[in-house]
Amino acid sequence: MKPSDSAQLKEIFMKYASVEKEGQKYMTKEDFIVKYLLMMQSENRNVNTLNLVGGVADTSCDGLISWPEFQAFESILSLPDSLFQLAFNLFDVNCNGQITFREVKEIFGQTESHRHIPFNWECTFIKRHFGKNLDKSLNYPEFTQFLQELQVEHAMQAFDRFDVRKEGSISLLAFRDVMETIRPHLLTDFVKENLIGVSKTMGQQTVSFTFFLAFNNLLKNMELVKRIYQTASNGNDAKEVTKEEFIVAAQRVSRITPMEADILFNLAMLAGKRKGRVTMEELDEITAMEEGSMPYNIAAQQEVIQNQRPFYYAIFENMYRFSLGVIAGGCGATAVYPIDLVKTRMQNQRSTGHHIQELMYRNSFDCFFKVIRHEGTVGLYRGLIPQLIGVGPEKAIKLTMNDLVRDLLRRDGEVPLFGEIVAGGCAGASQVVFTNPLEIVKIRLQVAGEITTGPKVSAISVIKELGFSGLYKGARACFLRDIPFSSIYFTAYAHLKKYFAKEDGHVSSANLLLAGTLAGAPAASLTTPADVVKTRLQVKPKPGELPYKNMRDCFKRVYAEEGFTAFWKGAPARVFRSSPQFGVTLLTYELLQRFFDVDFGGSKPIGSQHTPKFVHVSDLPPVSPDHVGGYKLAAATFAGVERKFGLALPRFQPITTSGGS
Repeated sequence: MKPSDSAQLKEIFMKYASVEKEGQKYMTKEDFIVKYLLMMQSENRNVNTLNLVGGVADTSCDGLISWPEFQAFESILSLPDSLFQLAFNLFDVNCNGQITFREVKEIFGQTESHRHIPFNWECTFIKRHFGKNLDKSLNYPEFTQFLQELQVEHAMQAFDRFDVRKEGSISLLAFRDVMETIRPHLLTDFVKENLIGVSKTMGQQTVSFTFFLAFNNLLKNMELVKRIYQTASNGNDAKEVTKEEFIVAAQRVSRITPMEADILFNLAMLAGKRKGRVTMEELDEITAMEEGSMPYNIAAQQEVIQNQRPFYYAIFENMYRFSLGVIAGGCGATAVYPIDLVKTRMQNQRSTGHHIQELMYRNSFDCFFKVIRHEGTVGLYRGLIPQLIGVGPEKAIKLTMNDLVRDLLRRDGEVPLFGEIVAGGCAGASQVVFTNPLEIVKIRLQVAGEITTGPKVSAISVIKELGFSGLYKGARACFLRDIPFSSIYFTAYAHLKKYFAKEDGHVSSANLLLAGTLAGAPAASLTTPADVVKTRLQVKPKPGELPYKNMRDCFKRVYAEEGFTAFWKGAPARVFRSSPQFGVTLLTYELLQRFFDVDFGGSKPIGSQHTPKFVHVSDLPPVSPDHVGGYKLAAATFAGVERKFGLALPRFQPITTSGGS
């Protein structure tokens, strides 16, 4: 995480600092935790916890946070070992850079895990770290190792506490209680649900100490287990590896005992229903992924307060989206332009009516090859220049408007179906005003190759002939085509992206292209009748052909003279053009956003980022625009410390009752 600009950070500090002493501004712990970080918002918040948590930035222990302390704490949040640094500051109550036994007992004694299963402070483990007289202090490196082992020792003590008869075993319910209280960071949702089930499948009516150790060691070493699996499967994640193959590979790679292998394969059987075999899919269900506790992964799940960002951020965001849309639209149009030309010529070909002529093209393929034969390959790109001039801004307007309306209608991070349809319709309507003139020029140029006599047709000559009002001929048909097209397309695209997303929420490039292409098929085919009418209205009639008066006249005459099937002329070419065009356009648009990754404080495209499968976020506050630099990770770092080290402190004041009540 890049640190913030110092001037900007100081401006934010001054905004929240409520105390002034000797000409200097200071934050109280409430200013820092409640007002700035938006944590512990309840009126019934635990005051002692507030003071402890707020004290992590108060390195002078004077009860206030100065500007240098505020700036220094941001640097800590940006460090790779920020979880350990924050935990160290939490325990360093005396602010002397050393952790004493008294400080450990005071802080850890308040945690939820200690209150549920008390820790025995008279144990040998504590004396080994703090000396027999408990007068030794721990520096930062020593403390990090101590903190890591503290959970292990707590789990061992918990086993002894529940082993009432001292027979070396505890009940299944006690086993689940210990794991969920002290070792939750090792448990995926699947493992948590099957803590008792896996014990029973192995014939355990109670949990022996040996099983308890093996179970914890296995979950702690799941990344190593994956490496052993890949050795046994030769890197093929789909291969089913037997227990015997796994144990052989384990002897070559590291120490995984046969009992740990038994537990692994029983868990795998519950996950995949394959007895005696395991694949990477089952291992993913069992692996808790320590990275799920990392601040940057937890922060990704936080809600952004969008309505508090400066208004000009939204303006810059839409300008940025527009520029990417121009590039994406040009790429998509160029890729499929020959298909668009064939579609236009097929739709303009009249089969009956006042002017009967020999059909030039039997079908779309015949049209394609005749263009190459008579006009050359260049003929397939006739009218491309005005198309590129128009299609870039056209697609940019459409993409930007769709994103803008979706953001406005977003609720709790999701856009409802109605909102998706409205956003798509607004996107389609917004483009017509700009694109109709360019569309009519493009169509006139595309059919000009059919006429071998008369003056050469150019974009300038078409504009002069039509005039300003003529450039909007067929605009109503454009609205009739583009509004339902975009409503169908963008709604289908959003849902297909979710369908093709991996388990971590990320959508690959290939699946983006597939989603964009598939979404284009129903949108293009269902709106073909409106496209046929638009084309007939915008194309200049051939000599002897009676022009159409308006959209209603066009619908009536096409149906009366050519039948219902005429409305579907060029439908295959339209589908084969629109589907890949929008697929390429949306793929380019989203990949450009991922590549540049400019953060305006708004929403990210669905599927653009990997999200760890097992991130447990509890009561995280929203992210404010004032959370800059390392402070974007502040609340997430506190949550990570709670989860990774079991240092969850009480959030609320204890409820007290008076004697007479």
